[in-house]
Amino acid sequence: MSLRRRVLITGGAGFLGSHLCKRLLGEGNEVICLDNFYTGQRRNVKNLLSHPRFELIRHDVVEPIRLEVDEIFNMACPASPVHYQTNPVATTKTSVMGALNMLGLAKRLNIKILQASTSEVYGDPLVHPQPESYWGNVNPFGIRSCYDVGKRCAEALFFDYRRQHHLKIKIARIFNTFGPNMHPNDGRVVSNFIVQALLNKPITIYGDGSQTRSFCYVDDLLDGLVALMNTEDSFVGPVNLGNPHEFTILQLAKQVIELTNSQSQLVFKALPGDDPKRRCPDIGLAQEKLCWKPRFSLDQGLEKTIRYFEDLLKEDDGYVRGCITA
Repeated sequence: MSLRRRVLITGGAGFLGSHLCKRLLGEGNEVICLDNFYTGQRRNVKNLLSHPRFELIRHDVVEPIRLEVDEIFNMACPASPVHYQTNPVATTKTSVMGALNMLGLAKRLNIKILQASTSEVYGDPLVHPQPESYWGNVNPFGIRSCYDVGKRCAEALFFDYRRQHHLKIKIARIFNTFGPNMHPNDGRVVSNFIVQALLNKPITIYGDGSQTRSFCYVDDLLDGLVALMNTEDSFVGPVNLGNPHEFTILQLAKQVIELTNSQSQLVFKALPGDDPKRRCPDIGLAQEKLCWKPRFSLDQGLEKTIRYFEDLLKEDDGYVRGCITA
């Protein structure tokens, strides 16, 4: 039987962080959820507030904090273009200064820390699918650079702390992930399409819909994160975590319409700047080192996510409808 750990999760009220809080509590750990609620939602952790091993702290990782914990999952950062482009300077500060503060805490406590990095570090890739050895094709001063370059800088800091201070680090490069607890107006393609379809509103496709993404259901992603954190200290990563099955945006839209039995029509708009044309992970390293690969198909994940948004709409408090701007 494994020992109970006291785990800090930054960004713990966000989409991924809230699921990770629940997962680690279910494994018998104590969990401290740290969030400034810029994009995180209290409703995501509402059902955990009465749990005796759960603690919620409102705090911005840009500011230092002194805690006593056994492990850190650094998940804090706006992850959707709508949110991270709203205040790009704050996004960069969260990635860079947040990483520095969490690395400093891990160094003081001599504990393991995992960085939630992103497939965005590959930019608009010239190599397909993307292996971890690929250095990427990133615009260093484009509208997405606050996130793309901020996460690249965070990775560099993690490796420097390992080299300079022998810190125990793990780096996960997360590809498009979806599931319950997504913000209804986060601008991500899955949540956008589902909410628009459920409301029978036009489904907005940017470009001609031929650009591709790979979509990983949240439970699969959590399996990968936990497996990575539990590997031997010599394995650091970065390691890609995502579903290697590639779909066009147009295919996704049609699947969502079919699964929701929606009357929505497709509307095409101009493609945003620096939007990647193809995005798909090479997960060979994750399969080798973590014995990990996704279990959920796109349809299975969509059905679960659709039910989540259907339940939000049934609450009839205007929350979802009030979030829709398209």
